[in-house]
Amino acid sequence: MRTSGANLRVDFPAFRPRAPWWGGDLQTLRNTALRKLGTRFDFPGERLALDAGDGSGDRLMALFNEGKPGQPLVVLVHGLTGCEGSSYMVNTARHLTGLGYSVLRLNMRGAGPSADCCGQRYHAGRGQDIAAALAAPDPAMLGCGVMMAGYSLGGSILLNFLARHADTFPVRAAATVSAPIDLAECSRRILGFRNNIYHRYLIDRMKVDWAGAALGERERVALAEVRTIWEFDDRLVAPANGFGTADNYYTECSGARVLPDLEIPTLMIHAANDPWIPAKSYRAVDWDSNARLTPLLASGGGHVGFHRKGTPPNWHDLCMGAFFGALAG
Repeated sequence: MRTSGANLRVDFPAFRPRAPWWGGDLQTLRNTALRKLGTRFDFPGERLALDAGDGSGDRLMALFNEGKPGQPLVVLVHGLTGCEGSSYMVNTARHLTGLGYSVLRLNMRGAGPSADCCGQRYHAGRGQDIAAALAAPDPAMLGCGVMMAGYSLGGSILLNFLARHADTFPVRAAATVSAPIDLAECSRRILGFRNNIYHRYLIDRMKVDWAGAALGERERVALAEVRTIWEFDDRLVAPANGFGTADNYYTECSGARVLPDLEIPTLMIHAANDPWIPAKSYRAVDWDSNARLTPLLASGGGHVGFHRKGTPPNWHDLCMGAFFGALAG
């Protein structure tokens, strides 16, 4: 339990893992395992095409599920190599819609259905694309305010949006799940030997995602040659987005640097046994310096896992719903 800047008190349940998914790796891999066993993660919605608003002609595709009248819109932002159909996006959309919220699952540039509509690609600091997505639809969708959630790298994108663009919109609350708030530290962690399988999976997916981008000859050569996420960020992501190098990109876009100044009540969920994102980056934050932040560091849950004992929803969805509910009234 923690008091927010709005004198808000929310009781969050303790996390208890669902058997037999014990430990950070099994929690992280459960949804992938279920997909391979034939489990479908489907939740149909209304297709929206939202202009990126920068003259590029890029459009961000989204799925919209309408909730009950008088409730805020909740915008969900996927993680690295994710999209509207990622299991965590589908599960949260289903849970929050069941609570009465309207939910918009946003595909960032180059992700999922946005891939064929965008020449550019998203990155950890691209909060302006969330702003463009909020400015594009019918203003009535934001009439009861907006709440937001970002997963993994999408949490980093969301934090950058909150720091630089949120004052333009009626944002009432936000939540991040397994967000990499120190990008350099996360890059080092994923390159570790124990994460070799994860790393190969991610770098292969990242290459596929970028294969359809508007690339020059230098970039095509880099895409074929890079072997690590750090090289990918240094030779592709950073130069393409004006950061120059991976080190500059990590410094400019890491969420930890904007946390002291956030003015939106924000729940930040993370697991101490996340195999990708070191818990020490969360423990290093001076949480008392900004009462609008509500850290929720569970002992288990893995990376965007949080498969709890009992019936759905997952633990992070349960906590998110409680947090949003306390701020929606």
